[in-house]
Amino acid sequence: MEYINVIAAGVAAWIFGAVWYMTIAKTWMQASGLTEEDIKETNALPYVVSLIGAIVVAGMMRHILAGAGIDSIGKAILTGVGMGAFIVSPWMINNVLYSNRDRQLIWMDCGYPVIGMGIIGFVLALF
Repeated sequence: MEYINVIAAGVAAWIFGAVWYMTIAKTWMQASGLTEEDIKETNALPYVVSLIGAIVVAGMMRHILAGAGIDSIGKAILTGVGMGAFIVSPWMINNVLYSNRDRQLIWMDCGYPVIGMGIIGFVLALF
């Protein structure tokens, strides 16, 4: 059953990512230096890899939540948001700054793991 919970949590975060980036698509593409034609030429690989990545993150979060004895929805969401904000985001900020990319990408690309990992925590705590 734990595998199904992990997969469900990863898929939920991945779906959120699709909604997140569709909502900010024009701003994100401009900050990334991409056009709609560039995006249309993208093959399925990034989508598949991002789904697998979300499931892997959900699996690790399940391990962390269980090891820490976190058993409430609120604590699981807070742990996910905290991991996204204080573990994932600093690395992503470094990537943006060191590559001299548009600083707007910081809030756009960091928002996804912060909220997405909160969603993973929520889904994992449901079961």
